[in-house]
Amino acid sequence: MAKMWAGRFKKEADSKVNDFNSSISFDARMYRQDIMGSIAHATMLGKTGIIAATEADKIVDGLTGILADLDSGALAFDPDAEDIHMFVEAELTKRLGDTGKRLHTARSRNDQVALDIRLYLRDAMKVVSENVRVLAETLCDLAEEHLDTIMPGYTHLQRAQPITFAHHLMAYASMLIRDLGRISDGVKRMNQNPLGSGALAGTTYPIDRQLTTQLLGFDAPVMNSLDGVSDRDFCIELGSAIATIMMHLSRFSEEIILWCSWEFKFLELDDAFATGSSIMPQKKNPDVAELVRGKTGRVYGDLMTLLSMMKSLPLAYNKDMQEDKEAIFDAIDTVNLCLTTFTPMLKTARVLKENMRAAAAKGFINATDCADYLVKKGLPFRDAYKITGTLVGICVDTGRTLETLPLSEYKALCDTFEEDVFEAIKLETCAMTRSALGGPARESVKAQISWAKEQLAAF
Repeated sequence: MAKMWAGRFKKEADSKVNDFNSSISFDARMYRQDIMGSIAHATMLGKTGIIAATEADKIVDGLTGILADLDSGALAFDPDAEDIHMFVEAELTKRLGDTGKRLHTARSRNDQVALDIRLYLRDAMKVVSENVRVLAETLCDLAEEHLDTIMPGYTHLQRAQPITFAHHLMAYASMLIRDLGRISDGVKRMNQNPLGSGALAGTTYPIDRQLTTQLLGFDAPVMNSLDGVSDRDFCIELGSAIATIMMHLSRFSEEIILWCSWEFKFLELDDAFATGSSIMPQKKNPDVAELVRGKTGRVYGDLMTLLSMMKSLPLAYNKDMQEDKEAIFDAIDTVNLCLTTFTPMLKTARVLKENMRAAAAKGFINATDCADYLVKKGLPFRDAYKITGTLVGICVDTGRTLETLPLSEYKALCDTFEEDVFEAIKLETCAMTRSALGGPARESVKAQISWAKEQLAAF
């Protein structure tokens, strides 16, 4: 395919340079956005009289036909094309002759590619947001089933205080809601029209940037033409949002991996979402969760690619910026793959409630409540803390728990203890009396679920 910029050059580009320079292999996925942008541009050219209205109509019809043929498979991408922009324009010229050549009037590939990537990411992030929302809704549904499922809450990976599995799940739902907010904010900042920025200094033609802005559903035109062609902040911002989603998935995956081990045995994955060993027949491995954890590093790498690519670039456009696409496309593909696999894995897992309850009973995680019991009886907290710590030490030495320690041993340390201490340190009491906003009590978690569903409905 002849290069659109060949007039200045006396030699053909080396074949290795052609391969090195080409982006059609990965930017072909933006064909729909490229064509829709060109339709808007051609419409504007006709409306402003920059080209004849009849020619603008022919260009729009020609582009519509190309889009239909690409959608149906009747037209294949030319691997020798430099990029999707040149492919579409060359195909249009092949179909319309000189009329097709008028499409690029008052436009540069620089503002064209800036437009395409914004349009593509705007569409792509809708899919990511929907996948995040579905996972968050799944967490809410599971939480409603486990409002009374007692488990240990941890700090430093040590059993700390009693919570419920519902409470734990809603922590991740809160993270995902923030993820949706980050995506929404990033898309809002991205939703400005760079078309009309030209190569870097706009154009001498009397274009109507407000018209293309309206036709393409942008909120406003980019105000500075240099910024219009050289800005990739939106790729970095959305890449960061995706990396944060992956971080949240990785944290949850780490817990699932631990919970599936015999040392915890809080969860058992469905056979459809686990794998076995080639040599050890007893194994049931949480490979999905492990791959999510591993792919998180890959998405971090995509974000670092974007940051490193932009860190030293002078204004305006530089060819380095072609590297934005593979990085952000990979981040999007990876997070979608992880989300759509992680959600059914979690949804079909079996929660081993008894094991969760047993682990909570063995960790002295009701020690704080024992101290609080004494405080409510009038003792200073520090005294209550010391007495309870001594009781825990006795339990450790004798192989007992606070629930099984006789009242006589309680009273030997402090006469304030009465029979009602056993109700106060019961795990269910410990969890369900933590009813302050955000806590693990049943009504508190139900309020968290209601809040989460309201938030999700807004996205």
